[in-house]
Amino acid sequence: MHPEIVQEMPGDCPLCGMALEPMGAPDPAADSAELRRMTWRLVIAALLSLPVFVLGMAHWAHGTTFAHWAEGTASHIIQAVLSGIVLFGCGWTFLRRGWQSLKNRSANMFTLIATGTLAAWGFSMVVMLWPAAFHAEGVYFEAAAVIITLVLAGQVMELRAMRKTGDALRSLMDLAPATAWKIATDGSLGEVPLEQIVAGDILRVRPGGKVPVDGVVVAGGSTVDESLMTGEPWPVEVQVDSSVRAGTINGAGSFDLRAEAVGSDTLLAGIVELVAQAQRGRAPVQDLADRVASIFVPAVVASAVIAFLAWIIFSGSLAAAMTAAVAVLIIACPCAIGLAVPMSIMVGVGRAARNGVLVRQPAALEALEKTDTLCLDKTGTLTEGRPEVVDIVVASSSNEERLLTVAASLEAHSEHPLAAAIVRVAQERGLTLLPVNEFVSTVGGGVQGTLDGKMIKVGTPEFTGAPTTTVEKQNHGRTRVDVAENGQWMGSLFLDDKIKPSAVIALETLRKSGLRVVMLTGDRQDVARRVAGELGITEYQSALNPQGKVEVIRKMQDEGRKVCMTGDGVNDAPALAIADTSIAMGAGSDVTKESADFILIHGSLDGIVRTFALGRAIMRNIRQNLFLAFAYNVLGIPLAAGALYPLTGWLLSPMIAGAAMSLSSVSVITNALRLRKFKQSH
Repeated sequence: MHPEIVQEMPGDCPLCGMALEPMGAPDPAADSAELRRMTWRLVIAALLSLPVFVLGMAHWAHGTTFAHWAEGTASHIIQAVLSGIVLFGCGWTFLRRGWQSLKNRSANMFTLIATGTLAAWGFSMVVMLWPAAFHAEGVYFEAAAVIITLVLAGQVMELRAMRKTGDALRSLMDLAPATAWKIATDGSLGEVPLEQIVAGDILRVRPGGKVPVDGVVVAGGSTVDESLMTGEPWPVEVQVDSSVRAGTINGAGSFDLRAEAVGSDTLLAGIVELVAQAQRGRAPVQDLADRVASIFVPAVVASAVIAFLAWIIFSGSLAAAMTAAVAVLIIACPCAIGLAVPMSIMVGVGRAARNGVLVRQPAALEALEKTDTLCLDKTGTLTEGRPEVVDIVVASSSNEERLLTVAASLEAHSEHPLAAAIVRVAQERGLTLLPVNEFVSTVGGGVQGTLDGKMIKVGTPEFTGAPTTTVEKQNHGRTRVDVAENGQWMGSLFLDDKIKPSAVIALETLRKSGLRVVMLTGDRQDVARRVAGELGITEYQSALNPQGKVEVIRKMQDEGRKVCMTGDGVNDAPALAIADTSIAMGAGSDVTKESADFILIHGSLDGIVRTFALGRAIMRNIRQNLFLAFAYNVLGIPLAAGALYPLTGWLLSPMIAGAAMSLSSVSVITNALRLRKFKQSH
């Protein structure tokens, strides 16, 4: 919780008591081992706590044979042994952290856990060993055992979340191939480990392979899927002197490159480090219990000491003094406080899942509630994420059906995503593709071939010889594909990434809720301007690489903004990690979803609206639960200390204190269950 605490070896934070997390990408084997150890502790604690709890609650069956036996010496010995194993065995880590909090003078939740459980167990031992001195007061071994079990359950949940966080970094690093094909000085080709590649080496990238390092193409050509870096779904043409990046995916061609940046100097390695830095710097939310613990814990201990001394001085009864002091500690035991946040989160997260929102990082709920700026990627977030033919301009000498037929016939032989879009629209219209001869694909230009004895070219205006003055004002910012027959321009196809149907209404709802909406995209300025205009977005930035998006978000944060980033591409991972909170679209990459705090299952922008509404509802419920938990303590502590004794002659026994503590837990659980009926208000 405190990123400023850094040390070389594993250990606990001296401020909050939480276990320190490793910097960089954690070792999956170490993560699994720790999770297994903590899970086994939880299982053992739960199995041993169950009989202790049953025996401890037997007094509710007053008058039965079982209740009579449960109040006897044999039962007390069994409870003492089993709860002692849970407390000092399974819960030793929490007791140690509680002791460290006292040594470091930093009261936290572990101070409450250690104080409450030791008080309940210690008092119970005294009552068991000297029952006559305490007038047959009940024992409270079950309180100590159950609290430790609940805390262990929370620790297991936390370890699972942290392991998933590490998966994001491991997925990023796996994007780079483990080996590369190196061309030796004698022209021979051999596969070598990536660690042996140095700047200046000549490498060959085969069809369908991953680019191993950052470099410059020196021979050959192909299309490369660079969505890792740009977030755009369309591969780009690469030829001699083109720059390529590690982790990008080659298409059907082959090319040789000269390595320029290797190892930690590649752009991919930079993205990995950006995500790692952001994850180290973003602390988990600190709930309200921890924020007031520095006051609450000393107040509880002081109240118990004052009650003990007051009863010794004014009554001279050690039994009454011990009863009052322990009643204070038991009624202040953090059972309800410990349940307040997890119960709201568990119920709220379940409700969110039914509404199509997966909550990966419950700690981000607080940051989401405070968000005032929403940054959105364009491709795959605001748009569908795949090119489609949206307009056709036909020369006067041709017709639309003929244009589509010849264009799709040639493009059917190409693997380019634009080609697939053109073929798809032709098939949707029921057009029959014609046979093509002498097919040739030209890197950076287009495709050509003979069809019915005529030379057909499909591609850029320069490649086809099409007039650049063709009317396309309404298609400004869209991708243009021209078609020519025997050198004569037939027409142009305009392709675009369509805006999602849910985008306009969802963005309007978000703006009305007070959010500042900003679009961040790696696409061109003209494309960004057109999409922003159609969506009513007044703030946008274009031509941004992963580092650029990070810099924009950091600048907003420096201005005091609380930023939520929404995206779907691998290139969005650093921005998702550095933002105060983040949302990934369900159709996005695995790395993006591992970097995000929330995942939208269906990828609809309505999910963003639901995410913010649910986040605010869960945080309201958490505050209500914490209020209920602390209210019982604030009201119960004076009663447990004997404040009403001078007026009524009534002293709250630890048994009643335990019942009050249970009632506070029931209230917290009941309130949390209200989230199951949450309905989004518009």
